[in-house]
Amino acid sequence: MIIKPILNDEGLKTAFQRLEMVFQAEPNTPEADEMEDLVTLIEDYENKYYAMAFIDNTED
Repeated sequence: MIIKPILNDEGLKTAFQRLEMVFQAEPNTPEADEMEDLVTLIEDYENKYYAMAFIDNTED
């Protein structure tokens, strides 16, 4: 397992494809560890480049 940083949308696509392969890995296996790493990398990339602004629609 080689974990690489996600640097662009192509890398994000590749990470999602790999995540699909290891998504149902048995706990305490290298694949389960890889799944956790991929989820973290994907979340970080999406938060950086696709963050959604919070809009407060409540009225005072």
